Amino acid sequence: MSTSTKPAPAAKKGGWLSRMFMGASKSVKDERYDSPGKLAFKRFFHTPVAVVAVVVLVCMFAFVFIGSAIEPVDLTEAGAEMLHPNVAPTMSFLKVPSDMKDGAVDISSRGTFTIGLSTDGNVYMWGFNPNTAGNEKINVLNIPDEVKNSKIVHVAAGSDHCVAISEDGHVYCWGAYDVGQYGLDGTMIAAARKEPDELLNGTIDASQVKQLICGNQISAILMNDGTMYAWGNASLCATNLSSVIKHNNNESPLMKVVFTNDGIYGIDENGVFVPGKSTKFNSIMTTDPVTGASTTKDINEIIAGRKLVDIAATGSSIALVTEDGDVIVSGMRDPIPEIPEGDEIEKISGGTRHYTILTKQGRVYAFGQNYRNQCEVPSALTKSGAIDQVFASGFQNYAYKDGKLVDAWGLKGYLMGTDEMGRDVFIRLMNGGKMTMTVGAVAVIISTIIGIIIGCISGYFGGLADMLLMRFTEICGSIPFLPFALVLSVILQASNLQEDTRIFIIMVILGLLSWTGLAHMVRGQILAEREKEFVTAARAMGVKEKRIAFRHILPNIISVILVTLTLDFAGCMLTESSLSYLGFGVQLPRPTWGNMLNGARNALVIQSYWWRWAFPALFLSIVVICINVIGDTLRDVLDPKSEVEK
Repeated sequence: MSTSTKPAPAAKKGGWLSRMFMGASKSVKDERYDSPGKLAFKRFFHTPVAVVAVVVLVCMFAFVFIGSAIEPVDLTEAGAEMLHPNVAPTMSFLKVPSDMKDGAVDISSRGTFTIGLSTDGNVYMWGFNPNTAGNEKINVLNIPDEVKNSKIVHVAAGSDHCVAISEDGHVYCWGAYDVGQYGLDGTMIAAARKEPDELLNGTIDASQVKQLICGNQISAILMNDGTMYAWGNASLCATNLSSVIKHNNNESPLMKVVFTNDGIYGIDENGVFVPGKSTKFNSIMTTDPVTGASTTKDINEIIAGRKLVDIAATGSSIALVTEDGDVIVSGMRDPIPEIPEGDEIEKISGGTRHYTILTKQGRVYAFGQNYRNQCEVPSALTKSGAIDQVFASGFQNYAYKDGKLVDAWGLKGYLMGTDEMGRDVFIRLMNGGKMTMTVGAVAVIISTIIGIIIGCISGYFGGLADMLLMRFTEICGSIPFLPFALVLSVILQASNLQEDTRIFIIMVILGLLSWTGLAHMVRGQILAEREKEFVTAARAMGVKEKRIAFRHILPNIISVILVTLTLDFAGCMLTESSLSYLGFGVQLPRPTWGNMLNGARNALVIQSYWWRWAFPALFLSIVVICINVIGDTLRDVLDPKSEVEK
């Protein structure tokens, strides 16, 4: 108990004169007493470390539970991006250099970096170098000096390299080169299409270049006279290249070409689709708007002899624009936006997973995969006259009006990097924390209920019940915890149970194996409490034994149980993380902090991709430390024998 004295009210003006002659009046002290609970509350929040721990823990709970509700993890293939594996923490994907905001000739990207060409012929790059563990020679963000010192008129970016053409006709390449992206070096040059000698040792007429494009480890230049240069990993990334070049040379010159992940496609000067020998996009899956039934149609049947005026591609699809403004997409089933009546498509361009449409009236529309917000066009850009130029670039879009950057949208980057499958560590950390904390909470609730019931019955009734229950408790406590949990987890993995059912069983297993310590502690406290006077009084009044045990004695030891519960919660979280780390807990792709650490248990990840293990380990450590600090402080403030101020 603590007391506080309420001071006497201040004397009125002139009161000193009466006190001088008549003496001071007797002030009455107002004694106020705090209950044990209120006293403990005050003492707890007068402990700075405990207050900090509570604030941090509340923030962590809000982060994992509210955050995961706002940004749920995508367990499908859309949640992974194989072009973004092991990206370090960065938010630079949309950071356009200031000089590029005053005008752009071209902006190109396929993966984690972007190349831009300003109106004054300067080359700029931003984003992330995908070869973080490699040498500086293949760091694609290092623009060669000869490129910096030349006036460039064409640029393009592939998945791991870049190409630029100067005004005087020199072709410059840099970045990765091991599959013939440029030069005559590389470990797989025999399997690649070699860069033409006239590009390596000579120049071309830059004013006659119709198109420069780069794909996945491959590049191509299309000239106005129909000449086409192509080099790189054609055996894997453009399997139909030879047949497309043959059509260009023998049948009709190509007007425009595009790369997908594994092919090259184009339209010729007659407006005919040119797939070469590839049959990948020969058919299109359509859905009947009335019945909802899916049907497959031949692409030529849909084109129906109409002339094609534009073509674009993503990594796994192509889009064709007919002369009457119709858009035909093969390889993607996302809905195509409707163009307002009276407006027409000016240009369609493809990013890695999406398309962007610019209309003749200056409106912008985007469609395709929107997992990284690349299709969320700002509403102001859908109005007439909003822009006059747009670049769909990888996972970003850049809109210009009168030579000035108006807006950019799409993937800004990854706050905590990505894992080996290109999954966002930040989103998985939120959702993994929710799973880890939920498993720990359910497990500790189960263990607390069992421990309280057995400990209370054993301690209060004693005798045979005490002997049987304590022997059972000792048997359960002698079971080696981690090996037994591993065996049960292996059995569950071999079963045909659904993932949610398996996770619930893991919670139950953790609860059933961690109650013995609490049961012993409750029994000891009950043994001490049952000899006190209030228990004797309750018996004398005829109160039932069960009511005395659970309604009179148990509330008196709730403080000890509360302390143990907080510490056990941290222990159950660590146990779940240990099981998941060893591969026997919650299974991928569903994240927990434990299995995120499991994916980082090799020397290469520890040395080169620190963010994959540092953030899960940091968050798990912070939560466990905060819970332990709160538990220790509760034990101190609820102990009546402890000092008021520690």
